[in-house]
Amino acid sequence: MGYVPQDDFGTPSVQSATTVTLTIDGRPVTVPEGTSVMRAAAECGGAIPKLCATDSLQSFGSCRLCLVEVEGMRGTPASCTTPVAPGMVVHTQTPRLEKLRRGVMELYISDHPLDCLTCSANNDCELQDAAAQVGLRDVRYGYAGENHLAAPTDVSNPYFDFDASKCIVCSRCVRACEEVQGTFALTIDGRGFGSKVSAGQATDDFLSSECVSCGACVAACPTATLNEKAVAEIGKPERAVVTTCAYCGVGCTFRAEMKGEQLVRMVPWKDGKANHGHSCVKGRFAWGYANHQDRILAPMIRESIEEPWREVSWGEALRYTADRLNAIKAQYGARALGGITSSRCTNEEAYLVQKLVRAGFGSNNVDTCARVCHSPTGYGLKTTFGTSAGTQDFDSVMDSDVILVIGANPTDAHPVFASQMKRRLRQGAKLIVIDPRRIDLVRSPHVQAEHHLALQPGTNVAVLTAMAHVIVTEGLADEAYIRERCDWDEYQDWARFVTDERHSPEVLQAVTRVPAADLRAAARLYATGGNAAIYYGLGVTEHSQGSSTVMAIANLAMVTGNVGRRGVGVNPLRGQNNVQGSCDMGSFPHELSGYRHISDGETRALFEADWGVALDPEPGLRIPNMLDAAVEGSFRALYVQGEDILQSDPNTHHVAAGLAAMDLVIVHDLFLNETANYAHVFLPGSTFLEKNGTFTNAERRIQLVRKVMEPANGYEDWEVTQELAKAMGLGWDYAHPAEIMAEIARLTPSFAGVSHERLDREGSLQWPVNEAHPDGSPIMHVDGFVRGKGKFVVTDYVPTDEKTGPRFPLLLTTGRILSQYNVGAQTRRTANTVWHEEDVLEIHPTDAENRGLVTGDIVRLASRVGDTTLRALVTDRVAPGVVYTTFHHPDTQANVVTTEYSDWATNCPEYKVTAVQVSPSNGPSDWQKDYTAQATHSRRIVAAEPAE
Repeated sequence: MGYVPQDDFGTPSVQSATTVTLTIDGRPVTVPEGTSVMRAAAECGGAIPKLCATDSLQSFGSCRLCLVEVEGMRGTPASCTTPVAPGMVVHTQTPRLEKLRRGVMELYISDHPLDCLTCSANNDCELQDAAAQVGLRDVRYGYAGENHLAAPTDVSNPYFDFDASKCIVCSRCVRACEEVQGTFALTIDGRGFGSKVSAGQATDDFLSSECVSCGACVAACPTATLNEKAVAEIGKPERAVVTTCAYCGVGCTFRAEMKGEQLVRMVPWKDGKANHGHSCVKGRFAWGYANHQDRILAPMIRESIEEPWREVSWGEALRYTADRLNAIKAQYGARALGGITSSRCTNEEAYLVQKLVRAGFGSNNVDTCARVCHSPTGYGLKTTFGTSAGTQDFDSVMDSDVILVIGANPTDAHPVFASQMKRRLRQGAKLIVIDPRRIDLVRSPHVQAEHHLALQPGTNVAVLTAMAHVIVTEGLADEAYIRERCDWDEYQDWARFVTDERHSPEVLQAVTRVPAADLRAAARLYATGGNAAIYYGLGVTEHSQGSSTVMAIANLAMVTGNVGRRGVGVNPLRGQNNVQGSCDMGSFPHELSGYRHISDGETRALFEADWGVALDPEPGLRIPNMLDAAVEGSFRALYVQGEDILQSDPNTHHVAAGLAAMDLVIVHDLFLNETANYAHVFLPGSTFLEKNGTFTNAERRIQLVRKVMEPANGYEDWEVTQELAKAMGLGWDYAHPAEIMAEIARLTPSFAGVSHERLDREGSLQWPVNEAHPDGSPIMHVDGFVRGKGKFVVTDYVPTDEKTGPRFPLLLTTGRILSQYNVGAQTRRTANTVWHEEDVLEIHPTDAENRGLVTGDIVRLASRVGDTTLRALVTDRVAPGVVYTTFHHPDTQANVVTTEYSDWATNCPEYKVTAVQVSPSNGPSDWQKDYTAQATHSRRIVAAEPAE
């Protein structure tokens, strides 16, 4: 599309079954009851001048530009704050209104810089538009009086400036920070003429304040007061393309606004079903990695990791790779090869990689990053409910009365959804947090948890079983729901298990460290507080009992009847943008697309007929098994698309040993990541801005990814995989990802009604989309569970084998921070490093004092498998005996200390429980020095010789 600003109706839409008919400027208009006069006028094609009003915020009525006349009503009310009424007759353009509006506008302009021609918001400024709309031609008050024209500009934020001289104090930025984001970082300081927008305390600027740089204030600003640096540098966009964010699992929709082939800004799309026009610092601003100097654009090969990389043509790289793969297959067999799909790539790309492994390599040795994050979700929810995904759409939270957050940190990892959750909490919903760390949701502006159960890491199952004990023994179970929707015999077996006295909060308090009275109160609130929803993250799944915990959560939801309607459910907050989709596409070694087991002959026959090959009926190797087999000598070649297993997977020493033992490692990525240190082929990838396809977010919402610019490397990622398949002798001939999706829909029942054409028309669809659910499924299990009867599963608490002791007395748990994403490959190559330039270790004051540590000290973090060094941050966010860090920076490589312990059902690593010791250090560990030297040596590049 060309550059057309998004429509702004002035005030939010209203949902009401009752309609009202009125007359505006002689035209009859029918709108929902409660709609403002301003919005009603806009919906019928009118345009009432406004400055303080925007449809993402509640009406405010301060600018006095939107005045109207209403027959039978005294004065000139503000149209933004005046609701429609039956039979109302409104006039928006009269001589009286024209005079009033021009007078108001004169006051604004008399204290505003007259630099429109050189202003970065020229022709994209609501103040400029409003001045033209009211017919302003001169300013009777002059410009000589006291004014704010010399007010300073705050340039501290790396992405936007705050030019106070252009501020009209409309309060839109302040209200956006409150209503949309929920941070309350901005305020109006002073009164009258001295009123001004202030970020935090008097000594704060935007960077030092509590501002989280979500961009809501920038989007709301009607002038150039809050303006993006990129707009000032590049200029006004010329066109816009709607696409989907490639960061977390929320799946925000953006307008990528372009000038030629240059991206000017990413503006959250108001019609985005997941984000409703909101964004976070990553999706809104952190897209500069796409053009970063570190990006590799030419294919490279080498015979040995001791050699430097050699740039080659695409043809040579693909021929070399295919020949090596075919040779290894001929010598060692099909099961010596495997691949890893990417949760950052599209559904279509993940589907092609698993197809290449199965149909081209000839094995089922395919896995995805969900192995190390949400594979227990797939196992646990499929076992209990019958499908491997969450039950609700994000909007469902607005109907929740009780929200239980366990093992998740939404404000950092899923910030846009967290803002929606906080909005509901400010409206009165109750919050329970189960987390060893005091996350921001426990206590933040106008939000406070009713209960924070600060459990001992590794005791999730014990806490949930104790909650179930309270619910059943106190008669709080929803027996009618259970009899109707669940297997009654299995429920009785489970109820006998949880009511055993050994599962009471009092007995388990010694294990969980959660006071029994607090746990009982939380259980009662969850069971009796109304619609209760559970949201969980990697603090649930990344444990040796991850699958057990997911099933324990499902048990809790079923016993209280909290599945199958709005406001309730079990909701995994997925970490990466397409981790749900990569799982849906058949990226696990035991499942084809749609979570159908490879051993099922009928399912396998569908794919064999469509692909024209025979498929191995035996499940393949998981990522940890591939590495084990490589060390043993039976696994020889690996194709890794868009994942960095050397940095993200546990026990870095073992990962490195596995990669080093392989004959061929192919890395397909944007940058020479850590895994590429052990690679023999590097195939440059494309960013989400350079490709077409679809992502599926945490709420099962399938959305289009649209190409914004041509791939700098020459190919979209699906094209690279297809060219490799062709080089191996496979006759693939897809012309567009839409054709790949057509194949997916043909072979996958839950995607049967999905097509690119339909997504383009409707915006998004939530699977299953099929004959039974032609319009998709925002809420799952409405009339019954997918598996038939809900299955209660006994989940006995089994302590982890990872034990603390005199040598390693502390427990390490890991997580993410707002400004960084996953292994940091993207965000570390943006200005987001201003907030988080290195991983730090959070340690409780008591533990720090016992070791003579203060904030900023370099400390050695050691476990039984490895050690690293990083700086300490002394804080009471963590409990005594617990330390916490992130894994965003390869210089730290936090996973060098995490162990090989994993979930009993899925091999998901136990990142959240590692016994460690912390001690003073004076610099990098020997391992860090060796690692840096090896990485530097491995990344040497010999440029291709220029063609004659």
